[in-house]
Amino acid sequence: ESVMKTINSVDGVTDSSPFIYGQVMLRSGDRAQGVVVRGVDPRIGAATTNILENIISGSVEDLEADSDVPGIILGRQLLRSLGLFVGDEIDMVSPMGEMGPLGMIPKMKKFRVVGYFEAGMYEYDSNLAFISIKAAQKFFGYGNAITGIEIKTDDVYNAGEVAKRVELQLGPPFYTKDWMQMNRNLFSALKLEKIVMFIILTLIILVASFNIISNLIMIVIEKGREIAIMKAMGATNRSIMSIFMIHGFIIGLTGTVIGVAGGFFLCELLKTYKFINLPADVYYLSYLPVKLSLFDFSVVPLAAIIISFLATIYPSWQAAKTDPVEPLRYE
Repeated sequence: ESVMKTINSVDGVTDSSPFIYGQVMLRSGDRAQGVVVRGVDPRIGAATTNILENIISGSVEDLEADSDVPGIILGRQLLRSLGLFVGDEIDMVSPMGEMGPLGMIPKMKKFRVVGYFEAGMYEYDSNLAFISIKAAQKFFGYGNAITGIEIKTDDVYNAGEVAKRVELQLGPPFYTKDWMQMNRNLFSALKLEKIVMFIILTLIILVASFNIISNLIMIVIEKGREIAIMKAMGATNRSIMSIFMIHGFIIGLTGTVIGVAGGFFLCELLKTYKFINLPADVYYLSYLPVKLSLFDFSVVPLAAIIISFLATIYPSWQAAKTDPVEPLRYE
């Protein structure tokens, strides 16, 4: 409790709660699966563990129901794979048991399913279970000890800085790990994917700019007679060039506006209906998540407009240097 008081006094920390982490085997009939079990304090655990906010059936308080059989809350996918329902009993087996005459005897205890949750991430829904911290201490033989303390910050994206302040405040032998460090592989994959998507998007814009160039060059060839007449009437190279640059700019602007509007509409549909399903065991998520970013909807369209405008320079210059004599020679 003194450690938690120290943690709660750190700037940026809103809540903290103790937990116990362990790996066990859950067995129901002829079905068994290795899972991660977390012992949480039902009174304050929900304040720091967002997963417990996604409980569909039951509640975290049911973990400490007055019963000889302690309660357990499973992920929805884990519940399905073990063929269980709320109210069923399940065996929890730990290889770290007691030494007997024939070797290590696994520790086993019955738990009753009091609820299930759906976090939306396959890794959690299929491999995570919650029990009360008292039941976890008793099962693992920890006494009054715990594995660690979970901390909630006022800004999830500032967790790294808060973790450093907490570690500095507590000193050795305590150490901290923020949520980005714990999911480093996932974020590395997402970062790589974002870079690849940026490269692909850049190539698409470049291809579109080449289409603008070819389109304007064809217009210059087709309108050679009209350009010659305008120059014969006194039009300057600058005015001819500006006409084609404005024409190309309008093409790029129109395409960008249509693309941004269509992209925004599609993103809103994906956010609302989640109709693109993903194999959860591969991508960790069962649907394609969408986040609308002001940066993406402002900088990317601006870059597309600038590139399309730059693409008009060469064909506009070709139009401006057209010799009026050649197109009108045979008229």
